[in-house]
Amino acid sequence: MSHPSLPPTALGLRVGDLVQVRSAEEILASLDERGEFENLPFMPEMLAYCGRRLTVHKVAHKLCDTIGGSGMHRMDNTVHLTGSRCDGASHGGCQTACSLYWKEAWLERVETGTAPAPTTGKVDLPLLEVNTRKKPGPDGAPRYSCQATELLRAAPTCLPFRDLRQFKTDVKSGNVTPVQSLAAFGVALFNRLQDVSTRTLPRRLRFRGGRRWGFVSGRLVGRTPTEHLDLQPGEMVRIKTKEQIMATLNEDRLNRGMGFDEEMSRYCGRTARVQSRVTRCLDEKTGRLLVMKNPCIVLEGIVCAGVYNASCPREFVSFWREIWLERI
Repeated sequence: MSHPSLPPTALGLRVGDLVQVRSAEEILASLDERGEFENLPFMPEMLAYCGRRLTVHKVAHKLCDTIGGSGMHRMDNTVHLTGSRCDGASHGGCQTACSLYWKEAWLERVETGTAPAPTTGKVDLPLLEVNTRKKPGPDGAPRYSCQATELLRAAPTCLPFRDLRQFKTDVKSGNVTPVQSLAAFGVALFNRLQDVSTRTLPRRLRFRGGRRWGFVSGRLVGRTPTEHLDLQPGEMVRIKTKEQIMATLNEDRLNRGMGFDEEMSRYCGRTARVQSRVTRCLDEKTGRLLVMKNPCIVLEGIVCAGVYNASCPREFVSFWREIWLERI
């Protein structure tokens, strides 16, 4: 049950609005026995932001389903805040660095130049910690619960492409410009037609093989190649061309189990600085912590911008195989 002191209505936040995260005591009072508000977990990693002032980075009115592949889902009264990403400290050291979801009930709008409101109260950390775990798997391995693993409970309603209001909301919220929204609509329409052609037409009649915009494919059969550059944070690299990267992918567009998609192809040929080496990430479907045999690279400022995915605001951090990069 929600705490009666929390706002009963939406704040109507837009990109750039200044907010203050409510105190830990206020937020914990809004959570149910699962440590959730409207089925969205409030995680221990979020406590560090309580009492801080941040700006709205994106309005999370929709999200893409990366668990079941069911397309876009509707989300209500939720935003992403600038500079707030999960550090995985309470989830086995997961390095996915997801952009945190913030319910508007956990925030209060503030005006620039006003003094921060004081935040006090005790934090029931055990309540939050115990809800980061699920029942262990059949092999006894720990399984975790986080915002990413529970997103389909927090946003169960599909948002079909034919609901064009989503593109208007993308613009009104400040997530994208009108031109960007129009381009995203065009790509989404093209992909829908390609999906139909794949289901109904013989291969020889499909445009570009029925592939989605960005036209990423792989052809390798069996074990895919690897390369070890031992890249370290701070080093500069160049992302290889799309053709070079596709030459390392199998028919499922995977290299050693790691996917390369159309959104990543937008960055081919760019230079970037290495931010970190990734060896641990949560499997969103099972909650298991995966330990990578071959570390992946995170590059500064390189995220999924949703340009080819209906302006999805999640902004996943992209993982790169070293064979897709070259040291400068």
